Amino acid sequence: MSVETITLGCRLNFAESEAMRTQMPQGEDWVIVNSCAVTAEAVRQTRQAIRRARRERPNAKILAAGCAVQLEPGRFAAMPEVDRIQVRDFTAPLTVAAGFLSRVRSFVGIQTGCDHRCTFCTIWTARGPSRSLPFEAIRTAVAAELDKGAKEIVLTGVDITSYADGLGILCQRLLVAEHRLKRLRLSSLDSIEIDDALFELIGGEARLLPHFHLSLQAGDDLILKRMKRRHSRADAVRLVERIKAARPDATIGADMIAGFPTETEDMAQRSLGLLDDCDVIAAHVFPFSPRPNTPAARMPQVERDIVKGRAARLREAAAARRSAWLASLIGSTQRVLIENNAKGHSDGFAPVTIAGTSRGNIGNARIVARDGDHLVGVFA
Repeated sequence: MSVETITLGCRLNFAESEAMRTQMPQGEDWVIVNSCAVTAEAVRQTRQAIRRARRERPNAKILAAGCAVQLEPGRFAAMPEVDRIQVRDFTAPLTVAAGFLSRVRSFVGIQTGCDHRCTFCTIWTARGPSRSLPFEAIRTAVAAELDKGAKEIVLTGVDITSYADGLGILCQRLLVAEHRLKRLRLSSLDSIEIDDALFELIGGEARLLPHFHLSLQAGDDLILKRMKRRHSRADAVRLVERIKAARPDATIGADMIAGFPTETEDMAQRSLGLLDDCDVIAAHVFPFSPRPNTPAARMPQVERDIVKGRAARLREAAAARRSAWLASLIGSTQRVLIENNAKGHSDGFAPVTIAGTSRGNIGNARIVARDGDHLVGVFA
């Protein structure tokens, strides 16, 4: 008897899948499909995963959960492959934090839900208002992941910069309370919410690793306004300048949406230019996908072929920037954590291969070459 998890979407989903797995009844075969609803394609992939799970595990029971199920419970309950759905109770307090250990990096959920109403997004509907886990629950979860062998902890959630007591304060308390925590990363950040306590850590705490993934979405002020984002293009540029001033080795990732409704070619060009202005070396580019019952779905849409073309152009530009960044690291010394099969990442999240190393090895590596999308290093 076993419980298998199939997880789509964000890292928070992976942590929550692990929590669900431990709560399933003993003595029965289950497959948990934890869904994503960030795009129409993610919902399609969820239904596909459920059907595949039924083919591969015909005797197991299937539990469908997650954001797509929350938004369309009747649709998923009606699937003949599904034995049970799980729908969240937004009024229930969060008391237990969960971690998901992936090789030597562990993802710990600290918060869920969102109080903002971006016009393209359904996640605030699927997950409800922002709710934060208490510090002691998070500290306990981090300690448990370190006990299991985690060498690096990533704090994750829907909107972690809205953490109730302040994300920076939480990080400071964790680093004081858990001396074994030597490597702390943060998942996607809403740039407008980064607090002064977090900036103190960025500038003065080596255990906070220097890769910051920002939810930028667009580089044109009118599009940002129509998205109902709370920052301007200039705000984003100033934030990156402030991060780089505090931590010169910081690297920047970004989420970007291509082809948002009403986007003109000039607007798209301003988003393209934001990659340079914010020194983005890792971009997650999403072609706009209208989600049901959102304001953006009712706005004048950009033709699909244009949306796809703009997304491809953003990806191409981001890939060129990333390639140049990787090339610039040849000859440098980077601290690297090996995760699996002699492959790992630097503190700035550059992928590095070091022959003859084992999972969990950490050290300063001299970068000697590049092999495709990976750097090649040798431990000094």
